[in-house]
Amino acid sequence: MKISEIYAILDSIAPFENQETWDNSGLIIGSMNSEFDQVVLSLDLDTNIVNNAKEKTLFITHHPLIFKGLKRLELSKFPSNLINIMLKKDISLISMHTNFDLHVLNKYVLSEVLGYRDFIEDGFILKFDVNKSFEEFANEIKTKLKISNLRVVKSNEFIKTAAFCTGSGADLIGDFEADCFLSGDFKYHTALECYENSLSLIDIGHFESERYFGDSLAAYLQKNGVFATITNSINPFEYR
Repeated sequence: MKISEIYAILDSIAPFENQETWDNSGLIIGSMNSEFDQVVLSLDLDTNIVNNAKEKTLFITHHPLIFKGLKRLELSKFPSNLINIMLKKDISLISMHTNFDLHVLNKYVLSEVLGYRDFIEDGFILKFDVNKSFEEFANEIKTKLKISNLRVVKSNEFIKTAAFCTGSGADLIGDFEADCFLSGDFKYHTALECYENSLSLIDIGHFESERYFGDSLAAYLQKNGVFATITNSINPFEYR
């Protein structure tokens, strides 16, 4: 199969034209006319994954390896070191980032992982009813996402409604009304502002909330006759 053929399948699942203007989803490394022998899905790429990859592999990642543009290729530094190996091994890379968040990943994690299948979709934000105490709700999320240490901002004792966005969704605060917001990468001043404004926060982690990328995409690919291997990139954070 050629890159162009699977690219068309991916575009039908989550159109690349719907990515955010600052995003870099699409074909990152390779040629549309190139052929590949196997497909590997991963949240990110790291040294171990690329070193162990077979020649003529097509990686499909959530996060683009090249994001803001490279000014130089310093081959001893990330990500140039991975690009160098990939070119030598004829490895291709397609990334599906905000377009996949919008069309697939947010809904998959909320419905299939957390079990909330009745929600209202508003762009990247999914709103749903909870009707549980904050403690019960937070413990439920912690258990289902298998997060060992959960950062929270408790502004409300009872959560009637919640909003949800995988990855890093702090910029969306203010675009919705809810008692609690679930997303990742919350900063201190954001947390303080939300506390004062009675918006509880549950930090579900960037890695922890998006590591389901491979699972969510594999089913769509299989329906189109493409069978992929799912691998796990490293989480650079450790919890003590």
